[in-house]
Amino acid sequence: MTQTPPAKKTNVFRSAVAAMLGVQSDQNRHQDFNQPSALPFIVAGLVVIVIFVAVLIGISQFVAG
Repeated sequence: MTQTPPAKKTNVFRSAVAAMLGVQSDQNRHQDFNQPSALPFIVAGLVVIVIFVAVLIGISQFVAG
């Protein structure tokens, strides 16, 4: 089995957001799992979650006054 070249940063973040929203295509998921390292996807996932939580906190503080 041949390994694919490392994914670009934009593709990694796009994949993390799509996975978080549950709209990741089967083809992209297979492509992600064939990457040589899971570390970029873990980091991107953590960054996306931190941004998501920060947005939720900001919205709740804006609504609460």
